[in-house]
Amino acid sequence: MNQRMASPPTRRHAHRTPGRHTHWRLARNRRRLLRGGALATLLAVVGPGLLAGLSDDDPAGITTYSILGAEYGYRLIWVLVVSTAALIVFHELGVRLGIVTGKGLLTLVRERYGPRAAALVLGALVIANTGTLCAEFAGVAAAMDLLGGMSRYLSVPLAAAGVSALVLRENFRHVEHFLLALSSVFVAYVISGFLAHPDWGAAARGAAVPSIPLNRDALLVAVATVGTTLAPWGLAFIQSYAVDKGLTAKDLRFERVDVIVGAVLTGVIGLFVIVACAATLHTHGIEVNDARDAANALEPLAGSAAATLFGLGFLGAALLAAAIVPLSTAYSISETLGRKADLDDSFAEARSFYLSFAAVVAVAAAIVLIPGAPLIEILFLTQALNAVLLLVLLPFMRSLGRDRELMGEHALSRAGRAATGLALGVIAVAVVALGVLALG
Repeated sequence: MNQRMASPPTRRHAHRTPGRHTHWRLARNRRRLLRGGALATLLAVVGPGLLAGLSDDDPAGITTYSILGAEYGYRLIWVLVVSTAALIVFHELGVRLGIVTGKGLLTLVRERYGPRAAALVLGALVIANTGTLCAEFAGVAAAMDLLGGMSRYLSVPLAAAGVSALVLRENFRHVEHFLLALSSVFVAYVISGFLAHPDWGAAARGAAVPSIPLNRDALLVAVATVGTTLAPWGLAFIQSYAVDKGLTAKDLRFERVDVIVGAVLTGVIGLFVIVACAATLHTHGIEVNDARDAANALEPLAGSAAATLFGLGFLGAALLAAAIVPLSTAYSISETLGRKADLDDSFAEARSFYLSFAAVVAVAAAIVLIPGAPLIEILFLTQALNAVLLLVLLPFMRSLGRDRELMGEHALSRAGRAATGLALGVIAVAVVALGVLALG
């Protein structure tokens, strides 16, 4: 395992099982914590579910939840509840696929369904990841404008260059920890939601009773909420991360707890973003047109410091995701091609890896730098695109999970098949309905 990248989003080699050092460290942790019982064992394997879940609370996610709360108040909270349930179902499936097979998603698709299917899945991931990276750079631009009035033509190139240097040249583990800590200011939304004195009865009804205006705008918000909660890049990330940790079938029941905790925390943070915006912006008829509007939702907590607090969290979350997404994309491309890719390799040794990383960063930054490019629309609409592209990824994941030859006793049960089928069906109906209204 490369010491500069302790927990890479995807596997470095499509054909390589986790290194002996990874297994040795995990076994050592198990022996050390064995006497601590189930809780200690859980702590030894925790990570994939928690990180994959919480990473969804990036600028695109916060913006989408803010728009939902600002425009529709408490009415569409049930969409977040359904999305969080789907997140648990498919992240659990991703972890299960990784642990049982010891392989990443792209490798499994290539081996079971052939190179054309792998190219289709890779294409969906690259499009989704590029859109997500555009959203992260848009988040950087919005945050720096909020914090100091810096032009996007300076902040975005600096972020692109800085993220590339940090990931490829520095100790990414330390950088990741710092950025996670910085982005954790979004926990302030939980406190802000309480201090805003929301109508908890209306919030409960919005969570429990499905209701949605039958128009294009409402469906777009609902679809974007699904796409930002169940992000395509997270599906590949969680499976590969489980493999890189060297987890085994014995760890599966503990890893399910990790997945559930990560997904629930994601939903809770999203809930309080919606509640905060519903109780502040929606009640005063304020739309989310820029990051400063969303920052106003923190006013009950932070007063005049709201914009600074929001901007710092926005920036930290954006830089964290901007570091992971292109690296995940580069590994996915290399895995699909069956080529070597390692941060220790030179450009000549891993040409496809470095070119993929550079290309996705350059394209995303260039899109955000287009004169007049609307930052909030980029942050929001890319999440709706994510939901559309889920219709490419999820059927392959479900089919792999049902494959008893591949999964053995860990194949999806009848209940698992029903849950994944229901989640896929709901997403498909929402996307098709949005398409019909958009063309009508």
